[in-house]
Amino acid sequence: MKINQFWLRIMGLSGILGGIVLFVGDMLFYYDLESTSYLLNMGNASDFRIIASGVTALLAAWLYTFGIGQVYVAFKPSKRIIRNSVLFCLASIMISYGVIHGAYVAIATTAKLAVENNLDIEVSTDLAYRANQALRYLVYPIFAILSILFIYQVWMRKTLYPRWIVFFFPTLPFILQGFLDPFLTGNLRIIILGGYLNLIMIVFFTASTIAMWNKEDESLLDK
Repeated sequence: MKINQFWLRIMGLSGILGGIVLFVGDMLFYYDLESTSYLLNMGNASDFRIIASGVTALLAAWLYTFGIGQVYVAFKPSKRIIRNSVLFCLASIMISYGVIHGAYVAIATTAKLAVENNLDIEVSTDLAYRANQALRYLVYPIFAILSILFIYQVWMRKTLYPRWIVFFFPTLPFILQGFLDPFLTGNLRIIILGGYLNLIMIVFFTASTIAMWNKEDESLLDK
């Protein structure tokens, strides 16, 4: 497949837009000026906000998946099995972003019913929450494999990426999330931690797009 510089840039921008769309979806679930409780905020969210947040999951999954084409091109110098493995892992994770966010509609809907009927919100949402966590557990091993492949290949200069991009790859920000938690309070905590996974993807696709913006070696792009 021939991919010119224009489409390479569009792919990167698509990944960034996917992160923005799903971050908005996170805030539709979580953000409330008067509360910093994730469950209560979902329970108090309007029907429109819950439905709209669910829709962002599908839109973002499409945008994210198209965006990984840029990473695939960046890995053209790598061996085919490595390149295809990175593509498979990234595609699996990007699709999972949409599926897992969409599954949050069950948590939000259950929280809303609990608030409206004066039920224990944590007990009411427990099953939906555990089901969502089960989905996440399936993704973690894929993320671990991707991290090893990506960081090693980039650091050994087997891709079109510069080495500095490893610091913007989601692995390091994901690890740092736990260290940020004690320092964030109020609405800032809801915004950053509530949308954290999408914020780190926005950072990654922005770094990737900058790194690949002026790639001109058509022999690499067209292989």
